Amino acid sequence: RYNTPTMKLGTPHYIGTLLGLALRTQSTSAFSGPAFTASSRMASSSSSSLNLRRNAGLERQEEGATPLPGGMTLYVKPGEDGKSVGDCPFAHFVRMVLTEKGLEYDLVPSTPANKPNWLLDDYGGKIPALRHRKECYVDSEVIAQYLDFFFKEPELSVGGKDTEKATIAVDGFFPAMAKFTKHSPNGDEEDKAKQTALEEKLQTLEDHLSNDARTGPYLVGDGEQFTLLDCSMAPKLYAMDICLKEIKDSAIDVAKYEKVRKYMDDVFARPSFQSTVEYGPETVVWGWKSIH
Repeated sequence: RYNTPTMKLGTPHYIGTLLGLALRTQSTSAFSGPAFTASSRMASSSSSSLNLRRNAGLERQEEGATPLPGGMTLYVKPGEDGKSVGDCPFAHFVRMVLTEKGLEYDLVPSTPANKPNWLLDDYGGKIPALRHRKECYVDSEVIAQYLDFFFKEPELSVGGKDTEKATIAVDGFFPAMAKFTKHSPNGDEEDKAKQTALEEKLQTLEDHLSNDARTGPYLVGDGEQFTLLDCSMAPKLYAMDICLKEIKDSAIDVAKYEKVRKYMDDVFARPSFQSTVEYGPETVVWGWKSIH
């Protein structure tokens, strides 16, 4: 068991989609983007238990309109062995949110062979997928907004211009990082152009973090509040940090972006990151080299 939230299955998936869209009121484009099996979650029918039927979803007694903690399962990309946790930054984002909120959840690394039929049939097998009793969400941003909307402590959303400014500062970072990391061979003209694009994104983030009005280490406003945006960025920066060294021949020295490097160190040291990064550098290299 891990400390994080759930999703709901069984209702038509478009209802979950509509709720997810409703929860986007404070969302931003910056959020885009031991093993268990489904049978291990099956339980005998009772007034307080869940009964997952592989082909029909999840059934339980009706509850109030406000979701309650418990009954959460997170399906994620597996590692190379098909059983351990993989390196997906979007799944890591969700796990950080769950951990920050102290919500318990079951973690299920899922290969195409062991994904439950409801996930394949109703949601295209997309992961990360969060099941909370009868509802399921398969977009990391929607999952994060769902958790922050219904489980307020601590609240990780900050509205207004401060969030807008921080979102602009990180906009396009991950696509630039992914394009540069995936490109092969290293060092050709196209690679250099992609490197320049990533460096421009790092400089934009450096400029944002250099604002004299900031007093804290995090992205939004004065930097004092840890937010969903930090949960989203931390795993992506971790992947970049490893890939630059292990795949891209240290083409970019992140240390020259002093504020970015300091921000990375701060978010990497946060307990919600440390407790959810068990996949480690080797798995990151394996995951990205497979598409390099």
